[in-house]
This record gives sequence, structure tokens and C-alpha cells, in this order.
Amino acid sequence: MSSATVQVPELQTLELQLPARTIIATALGKKRQRGAPSSRPARPVPLSLREVAGRGAEPPARAKMAAAKPSLTDSLSFCLAQLTAAAGEGPGGGKDPATNEPPLGRALLALRTRHIKAAEGIERFRARGGLRPLLALLRRTAAADPTPSQAGSASAPSPCASADSSPGPAPAAEAPSPPVRLRKTLDLALSILANCCTEGACRAEVRRLGGILPLVTILQCVKTDSIQNRTARALGNLAMEPECCGDIHSAGAVPLLVESLTACQDSQCLQSVVRALRNLADSPQHRLALAQQGAVRPLAELLAAAPDPSLTSALVRALLELSRGCSRACAEQLSLGGGLGPLVNLASHPKRTIREAAILILANLCAQGLVRPALGNAGGVEVLLGELRRRRGTNGASPASQQPLVRAVCLLCREAINRARLRDAGGLELLMGLLRDPCASAWHPRVVAALVGFFYDTGALGRLQALGLVPLLAGQLCGEAGEEEEEGIEAASWDFPEERTPEQAEAGSFRSLRLWLISEGYAAGPGDISPDWSPERCPLPEPSEPVSPTPGQISLRTPRTLHRPGRSPAATAEEPWGQEGPALLLLSRFSQAPDPSGALVTGPALCGLLAYVTGAPGPPSPRALRILARLTCNPACLEAFVRSYGAALLRAWLVLGVSPDDWPAPRVRPTRRSQHRELGEMLLQNLTVQAESPFGVGALTHLLLSGSPEDRVACALTLPFICRKPSLCRRLLLDQGGLRLLLAALTQPVPHPLFLFFAADSLSCLQGLLTPTVTPVVPPDMPLGLHPPSPCLYEPLLGPAPVPAPDLHFLLDSGLQLPAQRAASATASPFFRALLSGSFAEAQMDLVPLRGLSPSAAWPVLHHLHGCRGCGAALGPVPPPGQPLLGSKAEEALEAASRFLLPGLEEELEEAVGHIHLGPRGGPESVGEVFRLGRPRLAAHCARWTLGPGQCPRKRALALMGLVEAASEEAGLLTEALLAVVIGTESEHKGPRLDC
Repeated sequence: MSSATVQVPELQTLELQLPARTIIATALGKKRQRGAPSSRPARPVPLSLREVAGRGAEPPARAKMAAAKPSLTDSLSFCLAQLTAAAGEGPGGGKDPATNEPPLGRALLALRTRHIKAAEGIERFRARGGLRPLLALLRRTAAADPTPSQAGSASAPSPCASADSSPGPAPAAEAPSPPVRLRKTLDLALSILANCCTEGACRAEVRRLGGILPLVTILQCVKTDSIQNRTARALGNLAMEPECCGDIHSAGAVPLLVESLTACQDSQCLQSVVRALRNLADSPQHRLALAQQGAVRPLAELLAAAPDPSLTSALVRALLELSRGCSRACAEQLSLGGGLGPLVNLASHPKRTIREAAILILANLCAQGLVRPALGNAGGVEVLLGELRRRRGTNGASPASQQPLVRAVCLLCREAINRARLRDAGGLELLMGLLRDPCASAWHPRVVAALVGFFYDTGALGRLQALGLVPLLAGQLCGEAGEEEEEGIEAASWDFPEERTPEQAEAGSFRSLRLWLISEGYAAGPGDISPDWSPERCPLPEPSEPVSPTPGQISLRTPRTLHRPGRSPAATAEEPWGQEGPALLLLSRFSQAPDPSGALVTGPALCGLLAYVTGAPGPPSPRALRILARLTCNPACLEAFVRSYGAALLRAWLVLGVSPDDWPAPRVRPTRRSQHRELGEMLLQNLTVQAESPFGVGALTHLLLSGSPEDRVACALTLPFICRKPSLCRRLLLDQGGLRLLLAALTQPVPHPLFLFFAADSLSCLQGLLTPTVTPVVPPDMPLGLHPPSPCLYEPLLGPAPVPAPDLHFLLDSGLQLPAQRAASATASPFFRALLSGSFAEAQMDLVPLRGLSPSAAWPVLHHLHGCRGCGAALGPVPPPGQPLLGSKAEEALEAASRFLLPGLEEELEEAVGHIHLGPRGGPESVGEVFRLGRPRLAAHCARWTLGPGQCPRKRALALMGLVEAASEEAGLLTEALLAVVIGTESEHKGPRLDC
């Protein structure tokens, strides 16, 4: 028999043409596999002479031919058949894996090295059902390993069972022992399973087939490094699936993996175990479970032992995952394991991934107050500050990458030792930079709360004030609250650990801040500062104590009364502590300085406080009211209130209800006007007490006489608001020229957004103070001098039968002829007397031309020439409100009256203009139009309308704005008109030009 063709059973992918001796050798090999292992070597098959000659002649070619020949393990079906048989699920199954090891080993080796690593090989292996026999083989092999269990965990699987198959004959000395064969088979099977579990479909299949528990059993029973390595690798791959991860935790794998960390010495095995623990930390619950089962401390100890770079990278990645939302157990174990120092050293590692992971671990640890002091001693404060400073540089990272570092730096401010380190390392400047950055607005509340830690650090407070903290704090009062992650009780300051109350279910950074305030003595007890966002409230009084009949109402003027034994307060009131609480606390600290004027009595700071008081959705914090009262009662702040227009701002914002945002267009605000007015009047009264004291009089006099031009104007404007003594106002404003300084400044660039509003209100208050008997000027229904209406004397000349008959006609440019009486016209005006009765040619003419006069403008002139006074003819050329007066018939009539020397007509026309444009139908926009006519009497009329005591403050300011715009080139006329109205002397003179 030369050759034969044999079809291998189960062979679906490959057909082999094999020589007969190969078939015999294969049959002999199968026979030996079924029987006991033989100690004799297999008998060689005789070779032909040609083959012998060929071997000697061409060895390289023969080797290539032998390598090119296909083998049985090239077939996936053959390998699966061997795997199924060894697992006891096919024909010939149920054998001891040790007796079937040589062909099974070749099949497993082929699966691992060729079939699984081929393109889409894992998917084919899973689709052909390879996972089921593979897992069955793992179960049988693990059960056959006689190695006793060394894991004593209560949650671990049951100890390994001994091999249930009867041992065969004793092997020869040169053959491997059964345990070695078993472990080799187990090693290959675990490697195949770990590779398959890199794909999601295989992970789901392994979980469905119950493959997690056998892996945990192997991890418990077989303590060989290579087996532990591949088992941990398989579990780590399975843990990438959330469902599998939960099953691994439930199967008790964590204690076994932790045991492997301390027992194993191989770096590759340690890396696989560390990776498995990292993948098992996929949720907060699982991270907490890992920490509680002691998984963190061995990792920290390994990191402190300075392992090789690969293991270091794996350890850092695992610790980073375990420290997310760092629990107390995690922080304690990492600190006890000596991991803080190595992490600080790794923050300067040349490899970026290790460096950034170490820094983030340090940032996560800051969430636990118990570890922050040790972290600061290890140098963590400088590391975190340096990294945050680098990321905030010109080429820094995105805001999202800065967030954990900002949170960590803010938490470090809760312990005194770390605050000192942070201050010395430039942390105050960094925090101030965050507050100034609009892109970091979401972190501003956290930063402000962190700065409260420096409450008693005078040097740090001085530095913060010099860096401009106060206006930033004032701006935070009404800012939108950032979305901030709440922190647990563990984040509270560790300076007073004995005051921690873990049994209270509290959360939130501001609650932790409250604990610090109590520990520092700033608050008397937990009820002294109760957050309005807290689900709990202050303890209710004892049943024996009387309760206020109006519960729920909050007093804004009295501090909260603490319950003391033996005392019964009449009422209880909480002081709200919301998002603005830390900012108000710091502002209150600054306001208690001997001279807080340089920081708090400024435009931005006052605007922030007043915006909070008037714009808060609910009742404002009494602390804000106390700050304002403390400032207005401090004599050292008087000049600052004058220089910064603070007193005028208090009156405008609180008393009159006009803020910079409400000017010139009004804006809807919360309706608590009566409370705001009462507060404003109280604050202004405080300033009045300071201003009228000897110190205040001297300070104001010095400011008005020796101050800068800007300070002198501010002083002149503020005096009517804070000085109630007319003699003092006359001396400073009239005798010392302060009023003229203020009036002259109206046409200059405004030093404050509300300057014209302040000025109009100040002039009105000054007028009421200097001339208190003046009654409001009510615009008449008819022009002045025309009450009651008099009969018209000119209309009889216009009828078909005029009586008396006209002896003169005036010819207008339009060709219109208007009848007139020569004698009446000549006696009405020196101009017409010379024209009609003198030596001019017009005296002999019956038709006298009047050049440059329209019919509308000539109509009131002719009425006036014939003796009409108040007949209504002067109203004809005046346009209605809203239409310009410049270029109108009214201006033409006024010019004609002036040209024809008719002062009575001028006054009548001016009164008509004032009646229409400054009467009940007129508004502040008409004041400027009237002033543009340039008439002194009209200018005085505009001043009276603007500064009238019954005028609306907003309309008064708008009218003054129109006057200033209209008087761009007539500043002197406006100044004299306003001055005459203020001091009450304009009615004694024909014109408003006065000296004082």
C-alpha cells in the first residue's frame, strides 16, 4: 500500500492527502492516548532510500517542505473537537485532562497562537460554540488540581475539589507530572478566554454561560503566578462590561485579588491584578466596596516600593479610578500605605500620563479632610497650585480640566496649615484670578467660600483687599449661582476633627463651612447660621417655651435669638444663609475695620450691596443691612461717601427707586418700595449726623475748598442730601461758590452714570432747603396775563363792513393785504410810530409792505398793534408738543415782535409757548425744545418746570438732560436760570442774570 486518502472526522474546513505511514502514526498516537502513557519512545517509521538520500543531500529544502505541510491543528474544527472531548462534552469525553494532554495541548496552543489571533478569529470561535467547552474545561481542570485553597475570604467560592478521576499508572521519570500538565492546560485555556473577553459579545456569552464563578474558583485555588496572571487578566476584561463587573463583585473576587497583590512577586501578574481592580471600580458603589475590602492600601504600598515603570503606570491608573469621589476608606488606606509622598514625587514624572494621573489623585484626595493636612506636609499644596497655574496659562488647558484642581485648592483652604502654605505659594493671587475670570463664573461661589477660611488671617485679608476682593465680592451678591457639586461631611475642616458629626446626614460645601464657622467661634452654635437651602431648620423651642404667634416671618433688623436654658425668647428669627452668605461674611469682616472706606465705600461695592438689598427674590440678609449701617455711621467713611457719590446713590436707589440700570429707561424691580425707602432714609440720616458734627463740617469744608475739582463737584452735589441746616448749605454752596461749581459741571463730561439724575435731585432738594415757602408752580390752563379772556379788538376790521373803516393796509410777501388803523399802529410801538408818522415814505402810503413776515407770524402782530391782550392770537403760531420750535411760526413771530419793538407781544408769545409745551400736555422732552429758543424768560420757565418741588424725579432728570443738551453753546444762560430758580431770586428781576 503506497498511499491512501483519510477523511478526519469533524473536519469541515480542510481535506488532507496523507501517506499511509502518517495514518499509521496517527492511529498509534490515538491508541497511546486512550491507554496508559508509555515510557518507551515511539517506533520510527522506516523511510525509503530516496527519502534518506534526499535528507542527506538537501537539508534546507527538506525542512521547507516539512514546514509547508499542513497539520491537523490548522483546522479550527479539529481544535474544537479536541477541546470538546477534553471538556467531557463529546465522544470520548469524561477523561482526565492529564491523560489527554498532548493532543489537547497542541489544540489549545493552536487556538491561542493562530485561530484566536487571526482576523475575526474570536468571533468565529464564539460562533462555532467554543466558549462552552472552554469554560467546561476550566471547571474540570480547576477541580482536578490538587493544590489546596489558600484564600480564606468568607465571600470567596467554596474550596477546590480534588480530582474526581482515578489516577493512571505512574508516569516515567522523563514525562511531566500531572499537576504540571494540568497547569499548562489551564494556562493555555485561561489565555484563550482572556483574549476572547476583549470583545463585548464574548463577555456577554461568558456571563450567560456562568463563566465568572469558575474564574474566581481558579483564582482561589491555583496560586501559581502565571495562572493568577491570566485569571486576573480574564476577570479584568470581563469587568469592562457593567453586568459582568457586578457579578464579579458578587462572586467574591475582590478579596482574592487583594490577596494576590501581597502574595505575588511577578510584575506581569501584579499588573494584571491591578488592572482588574481598576476595571472593577466602574461605579461609586463598587469603588466604595473596593476601598472597604482593603484594595487601596496594597496598591499604595506597592507604589511606595518604587516598582518598575510599567507597574507604576498601572498602579497610578488604578488609584486614579479608585479615588474618584474619594471615600474616607480610600483616603485612609492610601495615607496609611504611604502613598502620599510617592504621588507627590510622581507629579513631576517625565511621562505625561503618569504625571497627570498622580496630580488628579492628589486633587481627588482633597475631598477628605482627614488626609489634607498630611497631603500638605507631603508637598501637595505646591503641586496642585503649580499645576492649576500652568493650566490657566496662555496655552493652558480647557476649563473642564481645571475644575478638579480648582475644587482641590479651595478645599485646601479649610485647614490652617494648608492655608499658610497656599498663601506663601501665591495661592491668593491665583484665587483672585479665578474670581476675575468670567469664564470661571461657575466656580466663583466655591472660591468665595474658600476665602472665608482666611477670615482671621489679617495679613491675608490685607493682601486680598489690595488685590481688589471687595468689589468682586459685591458683584457676587446678585450673581447667578454656579452649578456646584455638593460635598459630604468628610470635606469639612480637619482642624477640629472632634467636632465632626458623621451621624448627621449633611451635605454641601456651605454646610461644611458652617462647621468651620462654629469651630472658629464666629457662630455660637449650629442654629446661629442656618442655610435657607438646608432641609433642616433650627431646633424648635421646648414645649415650655412660648412660640411667636407669627411663625415663618423673618426679621431683617434683629439678629437671631439663641435658645438658652432658662430663657424664653419672645420670638425666633433665622438669619438666611444662602449662596451670598460667604461673600456677605467677608464683606462684614472688611466693614469692621477702623477705616473701611477705601475698600467698601466705592461705587462698585455700594452698587453690589444695594443691588442685593433691592433685587433679592426674598428678604435680604440682615448682615447686608448691618454692613450699610456700619459704614454710614463710621466718621472715617464720610469723605468716601461724598467722593464716590455714595450718598446720592443711596437716595436715588433706595428712596427714589432709580438705579444705574434703571436709567434712563426704567426696569421692573421687586415691589418693596416702602421698606427700601425706610432703609434709605435711615442711612442718609446716619450720614447727616456725621456731616453736621464738628468733624464732618471741617471735613466737608476742607473737601470743598481744597479738594480736587472732581471732589469739589461731588461735595457740592452731595451737601443737599446730608446737610439739613440751611445756614451751613448757604455758607458752603453760596458763599464758597459750591453751587456754581455744580452748575458749571453740568455741561462737562459726567463723572457718574447717574450724575445728571443726582444733580437734578440735588438742585431740587437745595431749592426746597433755601426757599421752603415756595409753592409748586402749576402751569396755568391759559397763558399768563390772559385771564380772563379779553375781547378781540382787531376782528371788527376784518368784516365786510369794518367799523371803523381801515385807513391802512399792510402788504405781506405772500401778497396778502391785512387792514389796519394807522393811529393805533403808530401808538403801539416806536418802530411803527417812526414808520407810519415820521419822515419815511411809508407815512404817505396806504399800502405799507412788511417784509419777511408770513401770515401766521403777522397775525399776532396785528392783533397786538390794535390793542388785543389775551385774545388768544398768540397761541396761533405755536406748534403742538412734540414738534420742534426752532424754525416754526412761533420763532418767526418772536423774532418779529423783537424786530418791531413789541416787548409785550414777546412776553405774550413766550407765555403761550410755555403754556403749550411746558403745561399739562408737555413733557420733559419739550423742555430742551423751549430752551433752544434762547429766550431768558423761557429759560427761567424751563428751570422752574425742571426744579419744581412737585415734579417727578425721573422727569426732572430727563428735563435737565434735555436742558444740558440744548445749552451746549449757551451754558451761561442755563447756569444763571438754574441759579436764580434755586435761590429764589428769579421773580425779582426781568431777566435771570444774577450775582451771588
